[in-house]
Amino acid sequence: MINVGIIGYGYWGPNLVRNFAELAGCKVVAIADLDPEKLALAQRRFPAARTTTDVNELIADPSIDAVVIATPVRSHFKLGMAALKADKHVWLEKPMTETAEQARQLVEEADRRGKTLHVDHTFVYTGAVRKMGEIIARGDLGKILYYDSVRVNLGLFQHDVNVISDLAVHDFSILEYLLKEHPVAVSAAGINHFPNTPENLAYITLFYDSSIIAHVSVNWLAPVKVRQLLVGGSSKMMIYDDLQNSEKLKVYDKGVSFTDDPKKIHEMRVGYRTGDMWAPTIDGSEALRIGGQHFLDCIQNKKTSITDGRLGLKVVEIIEAATASMQNKGKTVEIKQLEMAS
Repeated sequence: MINVGIIGYGYWGPNLVRNFAELAGCKVVAIADLDPEKLALAQRRFPAARTTTDVNELIADPSIDAVVIATPVRSHFKLGMAALKADKHVWLEKPMTETAEQARQLVEEADRRGKTLHVDHTFVYTGAVRKMGEIIARGDLGKILYYDSVRVNLGLFQHDVNVISDLAVHDFSILEYLLKEHPVAVSAAGINHFPNTPENLAYITLFYDSSIIAHVSVNWLAPVKVRQLLVGGSSKMMIYDDLQNSEKLKVYDKGVSFTDDPKKIHEMRVGYRTGDMWAPTIDGSEALRIGGQHFLDCIQNKKTSITDGRLGLKVVEIIEAATASMQNKGKTVEIKQLEMAS
């Protein structure tokens, strides 16, 4: 039985407590939050777990095996490092940390202690994204050409992170999972329309050595909610619409062909192919439940998480570079990977 302590019972915390409380082989023994009213609510919902406003008490508890941290990102590094040094396995909400250097230190500390460090990039555990990964890995799409995403809605405005850290972070983790390739540069344009607030709108372009290009549009000021991404390949293309009740993922047998054949030079050098569309069956299980079970499995069987600290670090590297580009009116910024201690 893995005993879990959860820090943070705000927006996402209740979902985490619910999922871990219902997972086999796991017990939520403690919940920490600075707000006594939130703790009172947690106590009513989960009477078997004790509550506390002292996070240090929870982290120091020798009966707790793993600490789940769902607090503002500015506190992730301090709490994550304290939990690792207390010899706990750690689950961190996204983004992993404020800076790539902080993320690197957490990864190295987890490695030194042989502890699981998992970052909750929830979309990676959705049935649709996992199916997309299978389709790409099989080579069904051919050579990947581009990735295009729109992730917009009205609100929820954040006071401590910009729209890139809040929304584009999902696409960055999906890209790392699907492409197994880290971008080499990024250009981002964005703006904060209200004084003393983070940027609420951004357009981000990612460049890859393999000639893949990715574009991500994120916005807190849209009149409707859109969660749609498109992956184009040389053979097929696919669209993922997270807001669809069914057929969230569709694969299109459509594409273009290019020829340099001198015999066909008098014809159009670019041809178009149109075939069938199909919607593959995807697992409808709750992504957070899948991610939680994976975290427990990694602890029990000493496996590396799909969204481990290294993937979390790569995502933070992209966020840092994109934010720097945005603050310089779209100037292209190279993405430099931090060296890990050997």
